[in-house]
This record gives sequence, C-alpha cells and structure tokens, in this order.
Amino acid sequence: MDDCIFCKIIKGEIPSKKIYEDDKVVVIMDANPQVDGHVLVIPKEHITDYTGLDDTQLSHINMVARKIAPTLMEKLGSKAMTFVVNYGASQVVKHFHLHLIPDYLVKEKSDKSLDEVYDIIK
Repeated sequence: MDDCIFCKIIKGEIPSKKIYEDDKVVVIMDANPQVDGHVLVIPKEHITDYTGLDDTQLSHINMVARKIAPTLMEKLGSKAMTFVVNYGASQVVKHFHLHLIPDYLVKEKSDKSLDEVYDIIK
C-alpha cells in the first residue's frame, strides 16, 4: 500500500532500527516506545489487521516473537514481556503489527536514547 508507513519501512523508503528480518517479517524498534526495548513484529505483506492473517502467517509471527522476546529480556534486564495487538479504533497504523513491550515492573522509560537501546539489543 503506497501510503502505509510500515510498507515504506519494509521497502527501505523510511529508515528504521531493525533488530530482525527474514523473508516474511521485520522486527523494528518502535519510534515512540512506551519503554526501552519496545519493538514491533511486522509482516512484510500488507495485511490491515489480524483478521487478514492466515494461520501460517500468524504462526510465523508468533515464532519470531517467541525467539525475540527472551533475547530482549536478557539484554535489557526486564522481568516480563507484554504482547499487544491493537484492533479497530485503537490501531493507529492500519498494517498488522505485534508489539513486544518489555516489562521492568516500573512503568517509566529510562533516559537512554533509541540509538542507545538499539545498540544494546542488536
């Protein structure tokens, strides 16, 4: 889709901080993270929301999330991980994406820059 920010990121038209990529998905740092290490798992195919995913796509996204989450937790010292999928009015970007949000048991961001956090987890 021409005006989709995630499609533009996937095509390399907009820079991002990728921490993982394969032929089906890309995992990037959220540009406006809720906490340090907040990342997005995004399918490369433009799929508006979770109702458009087939079982194979959903399984692959979950497999990647299961691979990435422990690494984020270990490298950033978080104690838990929250997985979030927005749907409907709460979905700001109309391209399916899974949020992986480290839980530090303290709901505040540090003073680290996005670049500093990226350097820790890449």
